[in-house]
Amino acid sequence: MTLPPIREWWSALSLEARVDVLGESAPQLNERTREEIRTITGAVVGMKETLSDEDLEYARSETRSEIADEDSD
Repeated sequence: MTLPPIREWWSALSLEARVDVLGESAPQLNERTREEIRTITGAVVGMKETLSDEDLEYARSETRSEIADEDSD
């Protein structure tokens, strides 16, 4: 099983799932987050899926960008 590209599901993840992705368990994904990714993408997401360094950097970058956008409003 292969995790779908993060660009396909990151923006649709709940805040809780995003915290999980960037939290202490990174690069591992918990069941709730895997289920959200399955729901968003329709892909089979295995129990042992992990995020690559590039995926984690994308998530961090997107989060910084979202925070900056909110600060400028």
